[in-house]
Amino acid sequence: MTINKVIKHTLCFVVWDILFNFARMNHIRLFLLLIMGFAIRVYADEVPTIDPQATFITPEGEEVSTSYSGSAPLTVRFNANAANVGIYTAHYEWRFTKEGASTPYLIRYDEDTEYTFTEAGTSLVVLYATFVNGNDTIAYTEDYWAEVQPISVSISESRLEFPNAFSPNDDGINDIYKAKNGYQSIVEFHAYIFNRWGQKLYEWDDPAGGWDGKYNGKDVKQGVYFVLVKAKGADGRKYTIRKDVNLLRGYTETSGSTGE
Repeated sequence: MTINKVIKHTLCFVVWDILFNFARMNHIRLFLLLIMGFAIRVYADEVPTIDPQATFITPEGEEVSTSYSGSAPLTVRFNANAANVGIYTAHYEWRFTKEGASTPYLIRYDEDTEYTFTEAGTSLVVLYATFVNGNDTIAYTEDYWAEVQPISVSISESRLEFPNAFSPNDDGINDIYKAKNGYQSIVEFHAYIFNRWGQKLYEWDDPAGGWDGKYNGKDVKQGVYFVLVKAKGADGRKYTIRKDVNLLRGYTETSGSTGE
């Protein structure tokens, strides 16, 4: 609260005290008290407030929280949830800072914003909000965040591995050649399948995807093929994976996966 605001409030209560002392009749005193209480309550309701929240958009759905740890790329919506702004002019600054750093690496000036995290590490996000009405200023800045925990977004280091074989025989087990379970924080990805003569049979650009053992809609023969994967992790790590892929069409599994 600014000094001008304190002075204004002080004068207001002084005036009410004078009126009260001049009022000699009980019903007038009660009337003044009711008016004063109503005015104070209305004023309190009009003070702008914020309630910053983050919505994390994950493969499992949306999660509203003040902290999250997961894999990149991770898209997050940030909402100021400002209330009682009224005639105040609002100014917003979403500040994104790496843990341990003092200077933000990104500032957004919208009331609500969205950002996709693609780099490993922990980011701390705070909202500096200032509301101005003439000489009246209400600010949620350093003092506010000294008592409130910032929104924390932690991106894990990258991981990517591929198996040596798969068995596309429609038994529901290992029918698709794809990245091993547990891959994480892969922000760039492209994979290719070749036959032994170097002919490209298939390609995909999402680590969640894979090859079903077909070419032009028809099953390819059992045998050895070749995969080439080029990818990049949120931690800057670059992947170049070249390996043989054994297509075992007649193989039947009871559990687990082939070629781990």
